[in-house]
Amino acid sequence: MCLILFAYKAHPKYKLIVAANRDEAYGRPTAAAHFWEDRPDILAGRDLEKMGTWMGVTSAGRFAALTNYRNPNENSAGKRTRGELVADFLKVVENGEVYLQKVAASRNDYPGYNLLAGDVHELFYYSNVGDSLKKIEPGVHGVSNHLLNTAWPKVEQGKEGLARIIADDHPDMVNELFSHLESSDPAPDHLLPSTGVPIEWERLLSPIFIKSEGYGTRSSTVILMNDEEIFFQERVFLGEMRTDQVFKIKL
Repeated sequence: MCLILFAYKAHPKYKLIVAANRDEAYGRPTAAAHFWEDRPDILAGRDLEKMGTWMGVTSAGRFAALTNYRNPNENSAGKRTRGELVADFLKVVENGEVYLQKVAASRNDYPGYNLLAGDVHELFYYSNVGDSLKKIEPGVHGVSNHLLNTAWPKVEQGKEGLARIIADDHPDMVNELFSHLESSDPAPDHLLPSTGVPIEWERLLSPIFIKSEGYGTRSSTVILMNDEEIFFQERVFLGEMRTDQVFKIKL
């Protein structure tokens, strides 16, 4: 997952609104969102290589999501898969703060990441790079492959669009969010971050929606949550084809 935009306690009906894109190598085997056979209470996509996930919810109203921290010089040999961090939170009953405190104790076991965990009542953020656990305050937030709310062009553009959409309270808000997630204009060179990859890659990775020869946005997800229900829609991209799945969970 390379971009997570979310509005927390900033909308009159939904306490948590998530609009996110997962960017990954096209060849990495992946299962679309489903209720897991081994854990029917978990709704999430699944990385079939490591069996973790980048984002998911539970039938009890728990939510977690992850992005990688971009550092091309990082040595990840022998480290554990980041996707298990989301999966493990969805499997336990402890709250997000307690879980992330435990995760922080093993921060060096994983490559760099950003992790959100919680529910509509309390939501927390932790990065093993920044090594700081934060309680999410009400408002519109975004995280890509740097720390929470870092002012990368895609994060700023994403947050501005999300704020506008929820302020308009459009009757077709879900489709508005999906359209926003397909913004594919690259950022101008003078606004590009410097993360250690070549400038050509900084350009390629700068849009909200990424397209390239072997890597890009594999899926987009919109989640709407309150105390009564979870709406979860995933859109999977395969070339020019797209497939949508919609799930509704009563709490």
